[in-house]
Amino acid sequence: MPVVGIDVGSLSTEVVVLEEGEVVYSWVEVSADDADTGARKALEAYLRQAGLSIDQLGPVGSTGVGRRDLSFAQVRKTVPSCLAKGIHKIFPTVRTVIDIGAETSHVVKVNAKGNPEDSVVHDKCGAGTGTFLEAIAKVLHMSLDGMAERALAATTKAEIGNTCAVFIEQEVISLLHQNPPTPVEEIIAGVFAAMAVRVMGMVRMVELNPDVAFCGGVAKNAGLVRALEAELGVKLFIPENPQLVAALGAALWAGERKN
Repeated sequence: MPVVGIDVGSLSTEVVVLEEGEVVYSWVEVSADDADTGARKALEAYLRQAGLSIDQLGPVGSTGVGRRDLSFAQVRKTVPSCLAKGIHKIFPTVRTVIDIGAETSHVVKVNAKGNPEDSVVHDKCGAGTGTFLEAIAKVLHMSLDGMAERALAATTKAEIGNTCAVFIEQEVISLLHQNPPTPVEEIIAGVFAAMAVRVMGMVRMVELNPDVAFCGGVAKNAGLVRALEAELGVKLFIPENPQLVAALGAALWAGERKN
């Protein structure tokens, strides 16, 4: 019987379906509907594809800021618990997981059984999140992929002295318009380096233990990955679908209830 994990974030919802412990279906929705409606649509699409009825579906696990908004979830778990469980399934040797989402960041210390031993969350300021990067991309009039490419081409980086999202954005504008202007690739590399410093501060609070994984949608940004690896001094483990790790963990927790 399939089990389901749903990660309800502030701007998106991710769904993972497991059969016999393996992912058979996944879905990502940048929230157009409310979480309950969007998740139901995803499950209905899976059931049609699999030729199943709703009563042939096993337990549903939920996580994320909206985990309590899903009326049909039987298992509700915190983000750190699901990140730990999900990353342990993918990379059993990982002991520290960094997750950067749209509006929050987590660092979780993971034990050998895939359970969280300690964690820290940053959700008070937009700096260092996906939304922040989108704001910087808008200022620079380029895509996130374009930012990553330009950062990887940089041979040096601008010094970004602020840690607040609003002030960093103002600093970027100032660097663009000074005489002579700072090269764009150096500005972007500086922004990524500033984000990496912020993440390092979170990592120190739980202690850096290799192996280290990076997940969340922002983990697809190669420029930020390079900056984080330089700051942390380690090679990061990155899942093929980094935005699905918490949903995977929620499905695994649901599977434990099934058994």
